[in-house]
Amino acid sequence: MPKTPNFYPVILAGGRGTRFWPLSRKKRAKQMLALNSERSMIQETVDRMKAVAPEKRFWVITNDNLRRGIAKQLPKLRKHQIVAEPVGRNTAPAIGLAAFLIAREDPKAIIGLFPSDHVIENENRFSAAVKKAIGIAASGPNMVVMGIRPTRPETGYGYIEAGEKAANGALMVRRFHEKPNHEKAEEFLRAGHYYWNSGMFVWGAQTLVDALREHLPKTAKVLGKIAETWGTRKFDKTFEKLYPTCENISVDYAVLEPRSAKGAESHLYCIPAAFHWNDLGSWTALYEHHSRDLQHAANVIKADKAFELDASGNYVYSPKKFVAALGVSGLVVVETEDALLITTRERAQDVGKIVKHLDEKKLKKLV
Repeated sequence: MPKTPNFYPVILAGGRGTRFWPLSRKKRAKQMLALNSERSMIQETVDRMKAVAPEKRFWVITNDNLRRGIAKQLPKLRKHQIVAEPVGRNTAPAIGLAAFLIAREDPKAIIGLFPSDHVIENENRFSAAVKKAIGIAASGPNMVVMGIRPTRPETGYGYIEAGEKAANGALMVRRFHEKPNHEKAEEFLRAGHYYWNSGMFVWGAQTLVDALREHLPKTAKVLGKIAETWGTRKFDKTFEKLYPTCENISVDYAVLEPRSAKGAESHLYCIPAAFHWNDLGSWTALYEHHSRDLQHAANVIKADKAFELDASGNYVYSPKKFVAALGVSGLVVVETEDALLITTRERAQDVGKIVKHLDEKKLKKLV
C-alpha cells in the first residue's frame, strides 16, 4: 500500500499511565512498556503508521521526563520530531501545537492524531481506514474520527452519535457524548448507531488551526506565537514561557463538540473501525486482552515459572520469580524491584489513587 503525500502522523505520548503503576513511572510511562508484545506500545504505534507515512514525517508530542527514553526507543526520528511539552495541557494544545508547526512547513499538510498506547490488530484494515480518512480530510475543511463499534455498555469512553452515510462513504457525526452512566451506555449499545470515540482523528493542519482560532482563540493565539519562533534560538524559551498559559482542555471539548452543533455544516465524519481496537487503560483491561484466547477464567501469569491450583481470573506479573497461585481469584499482583501492587481486577481502575498518594507524600523514587 503506497504512502500518502503530505500526511503527518502526530503521536501523543505525554501521559504518565498511572493506572499501570508500579510498572509505569514518570520516566518510563505506559507507552514505553511492552504490554502487548516484545515491542513497546509507542514502537508498535510507529510500526503500524509506517504503512501510510515515512518516518521523516512523524511527530511525537511528549514531556521532558519521557523525551530521552522515547528517542532511544525510536532512533530513526530526528531530534526536532520529538517535542517535549514543558507542562501537560491535554490534547487540544498538544495537537494544536503540531498543527501550527506543520502548517508553517507544509500548508497542504494532513495530520492525524494517534494515542501511543492503543492495541490495534488487522493492521491492513487500519491502514485502509487511515487512508480513507486522509482522502476525506484533504477534500475540504473536514474532520474525521475513527469510531469503534461498542461491544459492551462501557462507561469509560466517550461516544459518537452517527447519522446518515455521506457521499464520501463515511458517516456524518450528529453529536459527541461524554462518558455515560451504565444505563445510558446500555441505551447507546441497543441503539446501534453509537460508537466509542477512539481518540484517533484526521484533519488538515490548516483546518485545525482555523478551528482552534474559532473555538479556542486564547490558546490559538499562544500557539501561533510559539510557532513563529520554530527553528530559531528563541523557540525553547518562548515555548517554555508561553505554553503553560494554554487552556487545559481536550480537543474533543474544545473543537469537536462545539463544531458538531453546526449540524450539516459541521464537516464532521466518522469512519467505523473494521479492525480490532483496545485501549489498554488498566491492569484489568490488560488481563482481558491477554486472556481472550485462553480458557474461561484462566490466569495470566508473567513469571519465570508458575504453579496454579484452584486459582482463576488472576493477573500476576513477577518476571524474575517463581509464582504460586493457590486458591485465589480475581487478583492483580504486580511486582517490581521497589514496589508490590496487590489489588483486585474490580479495583484496578483505582490504582492511579496510589500514585496520587505517593505524589502527595513526595515519594519521588516510587513514581
